[in-house]
Amino acid sequence: MSLWTTAAPCALLLAAVAAPAFAEPAAEDPAVLDTVIVTGRRDPEDPAVVAGARARLSRTPGAVSVISAESYADRYAADLSGVLRDAPGVYAQRKWGGDIRLSIRGSGIGNSSHNRGTLLAQDGVPFNEADGYGDFQLIDPLNARYTEVYKGGNALRFGGSLLGGAVNLVTPTGRTAGSDLAFRVDGGSYGALRGHAEVAGATGDWDGFAAVTGMRNDGWRDQSEGQAQYGSVNLGRRFGEDREVRLLVSGGYVHQEIPGSLTLDQAQTTPRQANLANRTLNYQRDMAAVRTTLQTRWRIDASTVFEGGLYGTWKDLDHPIFQVVDQQSRNRGAFGRFDWQGELGGMRADAFYGAWYREGDLDAKQWVNLAGSRGALRARSFQNATGLDVFAEGRLFVTDQLAVVAGGTWGRAGRDYQSYAVPGVAGTFDLTADRTWEWFAPRAGLLWEAEDGSQVFANVTRSVEPPNFSALSPTANGFQPLVPQEAVTAEVGARGRRGAFTWDVTAYRAELDHELLNFAVRPDLGIPAATFNAGPTVHQGIEAALDWRIASSLRLRQTYALSDFFFDGDKIYGDNHLPVVPPHLYRAELRYDHPAGWFVAPSVEWSISDAWVDYANTLKAPSYAVTSLNAGWTVRKGVSLFAEARNLFDTRYVSNVSAVTDARTASTAVFFPGDGRAVFAGLRVTY
Repeated sequence: MSLWTTAAPCALLLAAVAAPAFAEPAAEDPAVLDTVIVTGRRDPEDPAVVAGARARLSRTPGAVSVISAESYADRYAADLSGVLRDAPGVYAQRKWGGDIRLSIRGSGIGNSSHNRGTLLAQDGVPFNEADGYGDFQLIDPLNARYTEVYKGGNALRFGGSLLGGAVNLVTPTGRTAGSDLAFRVDGGSYGALRGHAEVAGATGDWDGFAAVTGMRNDGWRDQSEGQAQYGSVNLGRRFGEDREVRLLVSGGYVHQEIPGSLTLDQAQTTPRQANLANRTLNYQRDMAAVRTTLQTRWRIDASTVFEGGLYGTWKDLDHPIFQVVDQQSRNRGAFGRFDWQGELGGMRADAFYGAWYREGDLDAKQWVNLAGSRGALRARSFQNATGLDVFAEGRLFVTDQLAVVAGGTWGRAGRDYQSYAVPGVAGTFDLTADRTWEWFAPRAGLLWEAEDGSQVFANVTRSVEPPNFSALSPTANGFQPLVPQEAVTAEVGARGRRGAFTWDVTAYRAELDHELLNFAVRPDLGIPAATFNAGPTVHQGIEAALDWRIASSLRLRQTYALSDFFFDGDKIYGDNHLPVVPPHLYRAELRYDHPAGWFVAPSVEWSISDAWVDYANTLKAPSYAVTSLNAGWTVRKGVSLFAEARNLFDTRYVSNVSAVTDARTASTAVFFPGDGRAVFAGLRVTY
């Protein structure tokens, strides 16, 4: 592949970003619905609640994004990958059903399944278990007014100290919902069908929002049929200006068959087949959950506001895979944060400070898998995890435009494990084990804001990720000798809006110690478990987004991510590249809006170069380009139709992979084929 082919999207973005600096100022701002990029200058078409979120996040001296519900309202966004599609630097690719691979700046690339290294939350309440492990399937994109993305240490507002940061979906309220009453039905290829209804309103000091969603899908591949139901209620009461209490209750049930991964040849020639073991043992996931939180926002005085809450979640998982995994978990926690604005030494200043405590217990059993049904009991354990983060960050404006930012988080994580020998089952054992870690993760930065709202920022942040129970892989001798993954990340960037251009560009470099990766078990090299601490590694890259309003009715949106991840003198792999995340990923959408109320928007997703599959760098997943087309029509006020054709040319491609150590000796059935051509359509009605 030529140097031009590799560098073209990056050059295009950077050139366009530079262009506004030399352009003549526009007479007035164009009407651009800015769906992702955060700037210090409000977009005139933003709903008030979304504009408020962008203004709040623009105080951060680092990479952040806000994704409004409007940005995917005219698409079939059935899972988190559809929500995060346009967030620069976020790698969120579908595997099957609602299962995706999520990686921000290389977080969790050692995991072949589930989520690790990024906090997933709704209204600040985590979908992750207390040990950091999590799933995606219980997230309903239609139950979010907007979504916040905090990359890396920029998630400090949540007490976060993870390499990937945090993704937080915010539920509509009776006052912030887009309408009082809304109905939606959409679906299309491979048996996809989804219905959604919501109601919202306010009377006096009270407001309420309620929504239900039901969906089903036969799936593009064999062994991939699924269904899901979601429900949500948000009730609030005001007690004067900027004071309220809110009760949120949500729940969901998900049934999803699991087709599994294939070899590269299978993914390219017969991609619709399921993995043989998955089909024989009827791999699937059945999951139900209920989440409840009582929260408040309370203005204490003219300069200080408190936000906090108590929450509890319950989840039941019935998961036939190599064995039938049966888990019930209960998580609970409390968080509180003070936001202050005032002056220090005659200079403008603001700060937030708070704490987040969480604990969870999980009862786990494993049974023989009899084609999806339970056979004899094979394992039994109890897993208890705790976590505490105490955090603070402040800004001091040393000039009217330049702020010095400093903060940090102190964290503590505990893991308590107990297992019982199952009579007559070899390899089971009685064990009680525990581990506790503590750390401090500081950060410092600068934020400069021009009079037009454009910003330049820089920061340095330490991140820490303690191992979860899966990584600790208990044996009769106790936990594996793992230590927390640590990183120091430096980033510098710019964001803003001028004339027809809105831009957001960040460059970062993270130097990691003890990265949690999946290795082949090698006791001779001190690697006794599948997950182990690597030697020094480096994650560096560029995250860029550019919106260009070419004309009043024509807009080009582009995002580009350069991901350069590699070992730094590893004793086995030297300076090899890390696998999974493609080195270059470019997305673009050109949208034309006609005055008569219809629009058309072709788009492309282009993985420009091959991605490594193994640490030994002997096998690659091929690059690809997939073209899609979106169109819609506003029939009249409150009634709109849309249609979406994905993968127009029915391209056979690999969506993502799981890492292996050496493809010359390991099983390489680790490729997830991307979906073939599909067409979806929908109707939205609001009052």
